[in-house]
Order: sequence, then C-alpha cells, then structure tokens
Amino acid sequence: MQTVKIGNTNWQTSNIALGIMRMGTLSVPQSVAALQAAHEAGINLIDSADIYGNDPELGRGSSEIHFGQALKQSGLSRDDFYIQSKGGLYANAANQITRYDSSKEHLIAAVDGILRRTGIDYLDSFLIHRPDPLMEPEEIAAAFDELQASGKVRHFGVSNFNPQQLELLQSAVSQRLLVDQLQFGLGHTGMVDFGLHTNMTDQGSVDHDGGLLEYCRLHQLTIQTWSPFQYGTFAGTFIGNPQFPELNRELAKLAEKYQVSKNAIAVAWILRHPAHMQVLIGTMTPAHILDSAAGSDVTLTKQEWYDLYLAAGNELP
Repeated sequence: MQTVKIGNTNWQTSNIALGIMRMGTLSVPQSVAALQAAHEAGINLIDSADIYGNDPELGRGSSEIHFGQALKQSGLSRDDFYIQSKGGLYANAANQITRYDSSKEHLIAAVDGILRRTGIDYLDSFLIHRPDPLMEPEEIAAAFDELQASGKVRHFGVSNFNPQQLELLQSAVSQRLLVDQLQFGLGHTGMVDFGLHTNMTDQGSVDHDGGLLEYCRLHQLTIQTWSPFQYGTFAGTFIGNPQFPELNRELAKLAEKYQVSKNAIAVAWILRHPAHMQVLIGTMTPAHILDSAAGSDVTLTKQEWYDLYLAAGNELP
C-alpha cells in the first residue's frame, strides 16, 4: 500500500481510504470483517460523516455506531487508523435533511455526536460536508478553534467546495484547510475534461468547478475522491455494466496485464494523476476491499491512462 501526504503537512496515510457510509447496514461481525480487511490491505484512513447510516432503531449516524462497536471487537486499536468524519448537515425529527448548518453550535454538537457514537476521544480530521449558502466563516473559525483547543479535532478540511468557497473559508480560519472531498473517477471526469478543452466552445469546455483541480494542486489541498466506480452522481457503477462495453474491455485487458481486478485498475487510474489524490472506496465486502486496494500498487503508463480515459467515452480535442 502506497501513502499520500495530506495537504501541506507531513501527515502520511494510505492513498486508499475506507468510507463507512454503508456500515450502518451491516451486523457488527460484518463490520469487524470489513475493518480487518482494510487493515490487512494497508488502509489506515477511515472516512465517515455524522449522517451516514439511518437504522430504524438507531437513527442517523448508525454507521458510526457500528464502526465504534466493530473497532472494539476487531482486535485493532484506535492508533491503527486515522479517523475522519464530516458534519454540517441538519436532519429533522423524521431524519430528513432539511438544511445545511455551518453554525458554531451545530458543528461543535456534530463533533461531540461523532465522538460519542464512535467511542473515540478525538478525530484526526473533521470536514465541512457541504458548502452552506448561509455560511458565516467567522462562526466556523470559532468552532474550529474550540474543537482544536479542546483536543477533539486535529486537522480540518471540506467536502464539495469550489475554489472561491475555499478562499472565503480559509480567509477566516487559522488552521490550514488540508482536504477537499470531490467526486472523480473514470465515470466522472469533468475536472479533467475542462482542462483539455480550454479555449474551445464544446460541452467539454464548460467549467463546472472553477478550475478546482488546478486550485487544489496550487494550494496543496489533498483531493479525496468519492464514488470512484460510479458514473453520473449516484447513477450506478460502470464496472461490469453493459452500458460501458469499451471501458470494461480496456479495464479487463489491463487487469489481466497487472494481475488485479477491474476495480483495482479504476483505482490506479485515479492514483496515476500527478495531483496525488486519495481514493475513498465504500465497499463493505472484505474481498472487494482487498481487490480494490491492490490498485495502490499499480502504476499505469501514460498511454494506459489515456486509453482508459478514451474508453470511458471521452475524446481528445
């Protein structure tokens, strides 16, 4: 398992992380098996959010409850993992997300809830889950300062923020923002398409993100890529999907060459980008965790990277 430096720090973690959004649907023994498989693969960063899991009895956050129970029963220790979670979404009594909430009060309560559910004393990193149109950067700064001073959070970042939102928040907070979680993969290549279609007027030239990929590289923010095997947003996976025959043929060819799975090749495609991204995988099946993690040790050639990009239905101008 290869490592990646988080932000501009010397904080090194595995370049593949395990997202536990689906852990709330598992039994505790199944959750233990997922954690043990991740540890066996060399994965040492766990990514969560306070809204992950919506068990009828436990409510929202059940994924973190299952994670905390599994960690205690797995034979692994808190120090085996960098544990990261997100907050800033508000759920009503019916467990429906009705607003984004980046107020100081909400963010501090979110972290307290995360620590209680997971049964740990601190988070290695805490991210603002979504940009809040009513965001007041000074309130977030006050929350970050209190959370850091209390020892509850060590590092901070965001998820799904564009460059101007990042600039606005960074102008107020004293901590360096280290992470931006963004969707990226062979089925979601917009950040790359825009750069390739510069000075053109076709669909690929439309900048949906404000030059986000280049911004993160210039400002040393680590991009953590979510839903790496999905096409669209939550439309489904392209792996083994008959809607993507050319892409699956290319994935299979390279999987045979490198003696890994197609999932591992899709991971390796992301990791080949010089932005030094970190891939968040969300599978809870131990075998799939292990076969996806194998992509960490595959270095595609430049031609193979472009072959996959083209096979995914893209073009080079």
